[in-house]
Amino acid sequence: MKNVRSFVILFFGCVLSNLCLGQKPFSACSAAFLGNKMIVNEYTTKGKCSVAATATGKLTVNTVELSPTKSKAVDPVAFKVAIRDKDTHTLTMYSNKDVKQVNVQNVLAKCRKGDYIVLLTTNNQYALPHNEILVR
Repeated sequence: MKNVRSFVILFFGCVLSNLCLGQKPFSACSAAFLGNKMIVNEYTTKGKCSVAATATGKLTVNTVELSPTKSKAVDPVAFKVAIRDKDTHTLTMYSNKDVKQVNVQNVLAKCRKGDYIVLLTTNNQYALPHNEILVR
C-alpha cells in the first residue's frame, strides 16, 4: 500500500512538472508606449524606437493588439529600466524595482543624447522585440 501511495504521488508530481514545462516562452507580443502612443515606428524587424530628450509622459510596456490601421495597448507588463551609455555601451540599471510605468522625464534626466533607454521584461512570457529606445 505504501508503494502505491508513493507511486501516485510521484505520478502526479511528474504530471504537474510537465504542465509547467508546457508554458511557451515569449507567447505574448508587447511594446513600449509613451502615453497612449506606441514608441516603435513600425512593429517589424526593421522598426526603430526613439524619444526626444524633452519628451514627457508615462513610459509603459503593454501587451499589444495590432491591426493595419492602429496599435492598441491591452494589458500592462512589469518591466525594469536600464540606460546604455552612447560612448562605452555600458548598461546601468535605472532602478532595481519592477515597474508598470515610469515617468519618462525622470529617466531622461539621467540620459544624454545618443544614449539608449533599455526596457527589460521580468517574465519570459512577453516578447519585447523593440526594447531599446534611442534618446535624440
